[in-house]
Amino acid sequence: MKNYSYIFIVLFVTLFSCRNDFDFEPSVGNLSFSKDTVYLDTVFTNIGSSTYTLKVFNNSNKNISIPKIQLGKGENSNYRLMVDGLPGKIFENVELLANDSLYVFVAVTSDVADANPSDFLYTDQIQFGTDSNFQKVELVTLIQDAYFIYPERTQNPDNTYTYENISLGMDEEGNPITIKASILTETDPINGDELHWTNTKPYVIYGYAVVPNTKTLVVDAGARIHFHAESGLIIADDASLQVNGTLSTTESLENEVIFEGDRLEPEFSEIPGQWGTIWFTLGSVNNSIDYATIKNATVGILVTGNEGSENLSLNNVQIYNCSNVGLLARTGYISGNNMVTNNCGEAGIACTFGGNYQFTHCTFGNYWPSPSQSAVYIDDYNGAPEFALENATFTNCILYGSNNYALVFEKEGIDANFNYQFNNCLIRFNDTSNQFTNNPLYQFSGSRYDTCLIATNSSTNNPKFMEPTENNMKIEETSAAINNGQNLSPNFNDILGQIRPSPPNSNPDIGAYQFNN
Repeated sequence: MKNYSYIFIVLFVTLFSCRNDFDFEPSVGNLSFSKDTVYLDTVFTNIGSSTYTLKVFNNSNKNISIPKIQLGKGENSNYRLMVDGLPGKIFENVELLANDSLYVFVAVTSDVADANPSDFLYTDQIQFGTDSNFQKVELVTLIQDAYFIYPERTQNPDNTYTYENISLGMDEEGNPITIKASILTETDPINGDELHWTNTKPYVIYGYAVVPNTKTLVVDAGARIHFHAESGLIIADDASLQVNGTLSTTESLENEVIFEGDRLEPEFSEIPGQWGTIWFTLGSVNNSIDYATIKNATVGILVTGNEGSENLSLNNVQIYNCSNVGLLARTGYISGNNMVTNNCGEAGIACTFGGNYQFTHCTFGNYWPSPSQSAVYIDDYNGAPEFALENATFTNCILYGSNNYALVFEKEGIDANFNYQFNNCLIRFNDTSNQFTNNPLYQFSGSRYDTCLIATNSSTNNPKFMEPTENNMKIEETSAAINNGQNLSPNFNDILGQIRPSPPNSNPDIGAYQFNN
């Protein structure tokens, strides 16, 4: 009997003690927060934001119960909360242990019409306490209006959806290959003329936007185009793309046309592979891109075929952070002046299946962290068939990167069908194992490499880019590229509009950037 009494006393004391430990008393005004304002990054109208975190601290030695955690606008708020794993907008009697903390997660989806018309800010606050005594954390979001282009959908009897699409051909088993796509039109009931992209509002693309046969998409200077995941732009047979960016004079790049993903948070500003590609199909004609930045794609530009004449002109175009290739040409016919590429998974540019290419004053860099990437890749085959490399001429270009071989050839056809020429170029080629010593493609003292500088190690003929890992490919004053370019007639300014010198004063610098103190 004594043993039973002893056990009862121990259990009583234990249970009583536990109940005391978890007593909670109402508390108002004694909380602290990880921030006094939560700034949610810019979002497009009616598109949900990322989720942001606020940490709430109970720094006292007492367990407390917070009478209310709520949004200032209550159930009418466009913000959403999650507290202790539960979604909602108003929470009551939220318990918080002594010297402990809890997380409040915040997100927003709002129409631009709900924002302040003077600054397009949508605001609210998270309130902690009672109706008469709240501690407050402000919420601020910039809402950006936009044109939205997306494939139409129809609902099926089983409540699934069929989306507007286009066919890309057949797979090996004879099944059709399709992708979600919308055909651009001049008379869209919501967007109006979808074949003229202006700089009044950004464009947000879902799926692939298609420039149809015989039509031309014109993009004005200063336009901003944002692609959702697995989205892009297709220029169809006998269609054209004209991107009319111009030189900008401020850091905001007010006249640059920018193609990028639709995640506007700063942490996504340099993330590769967020969207698909700009695809110039076989038969597209008279395409030109001037003063544009293409970033964070899978393939920045894809060109598939040509019909015997130039089908793409690239001037003052920058391509960065592509998870595959910056410019991928398959039997392309392309000219490029003042181009810059960098940080691409396989190659800055890849001229494949032969073709015809002319690049002048371009900077082709690659600092992607992979041992197999290159700045420039050129081949003449696609499995069994071989394609003639009619011409690949590089003049006053830099080919450089973090790997030993910035230039890579893959040749299957005869020499007469593999035509390339480098004039006054700076090329990184550090053949540490001498495996290419007798390879005729890499005889840098031969006529195919006229007055070229070969960087055989990291200190010899280094272009001295300012911050290549940050895509700043300007050259420093000790760069080997300075004053080593070939004088051209007619000459043209560099990518920043700086005048390139001519003899007898000095020669121009190699690459897209002319050095300027």
